[in-house]
This record gives sequence, structure tokens and C-alpha cells, in this order.
Amino acid sequence: MKLEIVTPEKSIYSKEVAMVVLPGSEGDFGVLANHSPIVSDLREGEIAVYSTADGQPTERFNITGGVVQVTPTECTVLATSVQVA
Repeated sequence: MKLEIVTPEKSIYSKEVAMVVLPGSEGDFGVLANHSPIVSDLREGEIAVYSTADGQPTERFNITGGVVQVTPTECTVLATSVQVA
């Protein structure tokens, strides 16, 4: 699935990934390819990016909040601000 992480200023990340774990407003949740479409608020926390679904996170980002839109083929994070962890 394609993961996009953007802020109001610029695009931070755009790659194919196996899985991403996001800090949802009601708790952390994981997204894999073919996930049901959702839109969710994100709280301050860490985004963990996995290049394989059974390994360790390959990249981490700290966000201060935002919104995520998930489709079966894409996950787009619109973050207030992002820092590489």
C-alpha cells in the first residue's frame, strides 16, 4: 500500500509499505493493504512504518496530531507537524 505523510508545508514521506501503525484518537491502530476505507483523527504520538508486516518498524515519525484517510490501496496522513524519530 502507498503511505503518504504530509504537513501543510510539504510532503514528508511517500513510499510503498507493508503496514503502518498510527496514533488514533481512540488508541493505536494498524493499517495493511486492502484495509476498509476510514477517516480518523490522530493524536500526538508516533507513526511506525513497516516494510514487511512481520518485522520491526523500519521508520518512525513523531506527529503532533492530524487526520488520516485510508483506502484499500493508500494511507494518507495529514499531520500538523512531523519529526523523524
